[in-house]
Amino acid sequence: MSITGDHEGWAKDIEETQGAAPNYPIIGDADFTVSKLYGMLAASTSGDPKQRTPADNETVRNVFVVGPDKKVKLILVYPMTTGRNFDEIVRVIDSLQLTATHKVSTPVNWQQGEDVIIAGSVSDGEAKELFGEWESPKPYIRIVPQPGIPVSA
Repeated sequence: MSITGDHEGWAKDIEETQGAAPNYPIIGDADFTVSKLYGMLAASTSGDPKQRTPADNETVRNVFVVGPDKKVKLILVYPMTTGRNFDEIVRVIDSLQLTATHKVSTPVNWQQGEDVIIAGSVSDGEAKELFGEWESPKPYIRIVPQPGIPVSA
């Protein structure tokens, strides 16, 4: 499957009106194979996609984020009336990349460079070796600076 002429035109429209074209994979799914496989459309969906209405295609506005382990980590489904939140998508990708290489979790509304939580699977002994000291407002919440960010003196 590849980007179709329709998708190329759509990408050009986005660049013209928003200042940047999409730089992520876009799947042209003319026979609905991918849409049905991932549950975005009912199995009974058929016909010419160009004859379908926006209401019929509404569920195809999904965003899948695949982790470094090749597993789907996040699915966002956007209605036709709501634009995608690319800041949130980038935040999720940043978190996935960080947590794939360090034994941490990212808290609600976390942003790149902010403190993180030591993963619950890490014992206090291992955490001491990996992170040194931590702040702990609750026994199960161990907060440390984001790994890989230089600590200022």
